[in-house]
Amino acid sequence: MKSISFFASFVGCSLVVAGAFAQVGVGVKAPKDAEVLFDGSRQMLDQKWTYWKGPRLAATLPIKWQIVKDPADGGNAVSTNDPASAGGKYGAADIVTKQQFRDFRLHIEFLIPTKGGNSGVYLQNRHEIQVLDGDTTTHGMGAVINESPSAYFAYNGLGKWNAYDVVYRAARFKDGKRVQKALVTLYFNGKKAHKNFAINQVWGGEFSGIDGGNDNGKGITDTPGGLKLQAEGHDVLYRNIWVKKLDLKQAQTDF
Repeated sequence: MKSISFFASFVGCSLVVAGAFAQVGVGVKAPKDAEVLFDGSRQMLDQKWTYWKGPRLAATLPIKWQIVKDPADGGNAVSTNDPASAGGKYGAADIVTKQQFRDFRLHIEFLIPTKGGNSGVYLQNRHEIQVLDGDTTTHGMGAVINESPSAYFAYNGLGKWNAYDVVYRAARFKDGKRVQKALVTLYFNGKKAHKNFAINQVWGGEFSGIDGGNDNGKGITDTPGGLKLQAEGHDVLYRNIWVKKLDLKQAQTDF
């Protein structure tokens, strides 16, 4: 990395990597070669997302997540408060993109209005980057759940927008066996939280995502998956979600 220039959180920051600019932080808009997955509209929510058909699914289409007014900046966001997930029943009303991915660059923003707000961003519908107010453990905010330290130091706090910027490289397989683990680099509000972090397994069991029920989450398969957002009966808002597909030949996700 040659240099890092920090601007106001609204426009995020610019990372200069080998002469190429990668924008990270709250407010960063999708580049021309990326696909917007959520722009605040009901139309795009229904067009590009659906319920994850896991073993605990209790919700029915159309998606019951509500488009709400952005409490901080105006505009629109989507709320995770699906009635089917009341009481913390993860997997009962999680939503996932209809499009599936292997390697990708992701930008996603979230706001937690009340203490203890809980959700999760699932990469390839497998590996959760935790969204959980008040938790600084390996199960907490900004952690590759149950594996990495929390990145709570970068959290903007209640009532404020936060951004995850991710480069993810899917696990690699040979003759049906995993030979390279999935890798992730994460910037949290423009601060590097994880670099080339190797992910061991899926956590949370069969209700959590793809391969969660395989050998206690250790039976990772070569199946692509969508971006999944968790409804866990707690108030979390999302906005400004975009993704760019990649093809990472080398085991390298740093950016």
